[in-house]
Amino acid sequence: MQKNDIYEIEITGMTDEGDGVGRINGFAVFVPYTIIGETVRIILIKVLKNYAVGKLIEVIIPSKSRTKSACADFYKCGGCKLWHMSYEEELLFKKKKVSDCLKRIGGFDNINIDDVVPSSKISRYRNKSQFPVTPEGIGMYAVHSHRLIEMNDCLISSEVNKPILESVNYWMKKFGIEAYDELSDSGLIRNIYTRTGKSGTLVCIVTNGQTLPRKKELIDEIINCGTTICGIVQNINIGKTNVLLGKETKTLYGNAELTDNISDIEFSISPLSFYQINKPQTEKLYSLAREYADLKGHETVLDMYCGIGTIGQFMARSAGKIIGVEVVPQAIEDAKDNAKHNGIENAEYYCGKAESIIKQIVNRGAKPDIAILDPPRKGCDKKLLDVLSDIKSLNKIIYISCKPSTLARDLKYLNDKGFAPQKITPVDMFPRTPHIETVVLLNRK
Repeated sequence: MQKNDIYEIEITGMTDEGDGVGRINGFAVFVPYTIIGETVRIILIKVLKNYAVGKLIEVIIPSKSRTKSACADFYKCGGCKLWHMSYEEELLFKKKKVSDCLKRIGGFDNINIDDVVPSSKISRYRNKSQFPVTPEGIGMYAVHSHRLIEMNDCLISSEVNKPILESVNYWMKKFGIEAYDELSDSGLIRNIYTRTGKSGTLVCIVTNGQTLPRKKELIDEIINCGTTICGIVQNINIGKTNVLLGKETKTLYGNAELTDNISDIEFSISPLSFYQINKPQTEKLYSLAREYADLKGHETVLDMYCGIGTIGQFMARSAGKIIGVEVVPQAIEDAKDNAKHNGIENAEYYCGKAESIIKQIVNRGAKPDIAILDPPRKGCDKKLLDVLSDIKSLNKIIYISCKPSTLARDLKYLNDKGFAPQKITPVDMFPRTPHIETVVLLNRK
């Protein structure tokens, strides 16, 4: 078996990233854009010690779930991976992904998992998008590479992006503004980053340097592109890095913060702050978390990884007190401002490591009843889980996860610490991608 060999194989499994898995004489082969049950012809493009990667040449026997992609760039762009299957099949894949992780990593063999809560929109659902800019143009990166696929639109992103990208592209060409070249670490424009909400669209131009020539002309192009622009900012990122944003942001036009609402709670969102990208699903996600919390009006709720305060403030009117903790200073300032703006007086916020701050709060006499955990993809720090487990008044944890493997690891740890998972509901926040959010209710045994 070697590179460029051609085989016909049956797809018998799926990876967590949505690639099909087949076998050649027992040897695992990963094949993107395939579905379980299909027979396909492939060419091997990579052969390693433990597995190979095949490129799809032809689908010989298709799955009944195979569909024609609605995105013309699907097979080139690395942004989505599941446009080739029906949405019903995608939801089954995501439920199985959660189930397999809980069994394989967490050791939960017979735990019940609800069906995935489907997204009301499977296209045009993202309120945040980023488009890399290179000497080849503006677009998206190809799968597993930094090779740019030039494109001025993305089917899962807001339709406002197209005129914005076209206006920036026109400005760059008209005035000879150079794109950033990561090989030579030269050029100016690195990324175009957008966020859309109730107040319009916030446009962030990420630059490899402080000076932005022809600034007025850029502003004029963007604000006259035919969509509502609430603000334009410049983010300076001079590091030779894959990190999108630098630490310094300058306001070029309008407001540096975006305004949006979840239900009847309104939030101001700065460029560096985390905010869920699928607003209709966010309301479903938070409503489910609130249902699991089953608040009676007197409880003290710990909101860990609170960001700009969205989850806690969504629950605040049903709780006695919200205590939010976050390591990002700007997010904490946003959370405080948002609470004040929404007239929420029973929420307080602290910046720092959650495990240290919670210890201090408990030592001062606080008796938390419920903890909400909404960590990044890497999951929770064990030190935090230890601190929470030691709080005698804490009887309930709501864990909101964006990565099933780290969820399974943390649920196993919490189960060993005395908190058993009672309800598990995946929520599809990211249609057409392999990512899945999961809400879990844990009660103290």
